Amino acid sequence: MLNEEKFMIETFKRLPKELINIIKNKRIAIAGAGGLGSNIAVALVRSGIKNLIICDFDKVEYSNLNRQYYFYKHVGMLKVDALEEQLKNINPYINIEKHNIYLDENNFDILKDSDIIVEAFDKADNKEKIVNFAIKNKKHIVSGVGMAGDFSANLIKTRKLGKYLYISGDLKNEANDKNGLLASRVAITANHQANMVLRLLQEKYDAWPTNRIQKEIKWMIN
Repeated sequence: MLNEEKFMIETFKRLPKELINIIKNKRIAIAGAGGLGSNIAVALVRSGIKNLIICDFDKVEYSNLNRQYYFYKHVGMLKVDALEEQLKNINPYINIEKHNIYLDENNFDILKDSDIIVEAFDKADNKEKIVNFAIKNKKHIVSGVGMAGDFSANLIKTRKLGKYLYISGDLKNEANDKNGLLASRVAITANHQANMVLRLLQEKYDAWPTNRIQKEIKWMIN
């Protein structure tokens, strides 16, 4: 097994050296370890992120295997434990602070030590609460809204709303009995979110134009 220095050189030699130097000490908080969160975490670790805070209260179920970054053997495990295993199979030298909790306004403070928050919740009201927390604390947050169904992947974009909020997705196609959730669109949205995190760490703040975006989303920012 390679030591950490050699591993980092060999594994990430295709990445821009400037990026590695910028992100090596950054800490990203991921709120939720499901379809979005697990895929976001994998993309970030493969991109050189070494420090993560991962929060989720749930266990892996069979129904998760169609889109979340887990395998058959993980069914029944806590998602935070299963995801830690997956991520350390990619990079054994990463640092993960994991919390098996239901995140809400009573414990959002555990995210304060992060450089960027990534929202990966299922429910709109939880999304709104954590977005408002991030904005109140002047922290960038990247959220996911609208990735269900088999609609065109080209509808999925990352938009900027205000100074701190970025939203990835198509903004309208949420999961229901008709649409369902497919690995393809969920992963596209997750990778949009991960890519925006990497851009923000490099102080690249531009995103898709946000004309009338507040009329397109179901929840509003207070």
